[in-house]
Amino acid sequence: MVIVRREGVLLEATENEFENQAVLNPTVVQQGGSLHLFYRAVKEGNYSSIGYCKLEGPLNIVERKNSPILFPEYDYEIHGTEDPRIVFLDGTYFMFYTAYDGKNALIAYATSKDLKTWEKHGIISAKMTYDEAGNFFHLSKLKEKYHFFISYYKDVVAEDVLLWEKDAFILPKKYNNQFALFHRVLPDIQIICFDDFKDLTIDFWKDYLKKLGDHVVMEPKFGFESRNIGAGAPLIETERGWLMIYHSVEDSNRGKVYYASAALLDKHNPYKVIGRLKQPLFSPTEDYEKIGDIANVVFPTGTAIFGERLYIYYGAADKRIAVISVNLHKLIHELLASELEVGIGFLAGQIFNLTIKEEKSLTQLKNLLNQKEYVLLMAIGWLTRENKILCRIDSDELIVRSIR
Repeated sequence: MVIVRREGVLLEATENEFENQAVLNPTVVQQGGSLHLFYRAVKEGNYSSIGYCKLEGPLNIVERKNSPILFPEYDYEIHGTEDPRIVFLDGTYFMFYTAYDGKNALIAYATSKDLKTWEKHGIISAKMTYDEAGNFFHLSKLKEKYHFFISYYKDVVAEDVLLWEKDAFILPKKYNNQFALFHRVLPDIQIICFDDFKDLTIDFWKDYLKKLGDHVVMEPKFGFESRNIGAGAPLIETERGWLMIYHSVEDSNRGKVYYASAALLDKHNPYKVIGRLKQPLFSPTEDYEKIGDIANVVFPTGTAIFGERLYIYYGAADKRIAVISVNLHKLIHELLASELEVGIGFLAGQIFNLTIKEEKSLTQLKNLLNQKEYVLLMAIGWLTRENKILCRIDSDELIVRSIR
């Protein structure tokens, strides 16, 4: 079990006009022992810009700007530049953010060489209505939940609202010599690959949406993910794979509840999930996570590593920024064990079925199931504890038979 240590609230709103309502959802750039936090700053009336503060170590604030470093300038973002995520790739810092015009939420991005001067490059997500997108969803043979969100946004926002896109960032390395952009068309997390940002034209997106189901990397799987999931902090490269800290939303009669969770993606193929927590990494339990502009929200968007500890920076109740920390190695172990447990359970079922009619030796099971001996022994041990099989030794060979 991964033990979560709550480090408490890091940042709150100030009297500065640009952040006098809330601060939330920070992205983190780590340079040695220094952290650069770029966060969503909200002024009264729900107008958002991006603020900045600097930390030495995981929790010690040494600088905080009194004005935003990125703010609305164009019609497509007139209501907000929101929820930044920053990735460093090939000598450039890429900041992805949600551009909100009061009705439409779309992905935009900006670049910098020094984290101080940013050049905006505009919208990169698909500018199409939900009706248009729905036609492509049919072609892609997506599950009905996609069509639920079509109705939801048309009813709640506007009939002509464009396809909402949030939670975007690129893989910190090229994948097959291409950019790999993680994004979220509700309710899943998808990846779109491309050679250059100028390739992301409306025609490119149309072709992509026709096969959207082929590009899903993760979809809701557990009860605490019943409504949707979305990518959180930019991915962390570890020896065992890409660590993804993401958020999920549970639909319940008491309202929506946001959780933080974790998954591990294959180092060479980010489409392949090799580990995933079956329970949330952490949930809204503290007052500062349960009470705010939106209740019951933990929304992880930034990470930093100090020693063996992974620090996760998150929006708490859409009102303030808080921090938790975990042992990184234990988290990776838990993720790998969770997937192994699923595999062992499946293998145990295969062994049980193969030994119902006649007993089998360990050697026979190895040949039939093409599995390593130690993995088979783990599954056999599980079946034995559950009183599902009987084992005996015959001529130094383990013999297995199911108990009907």
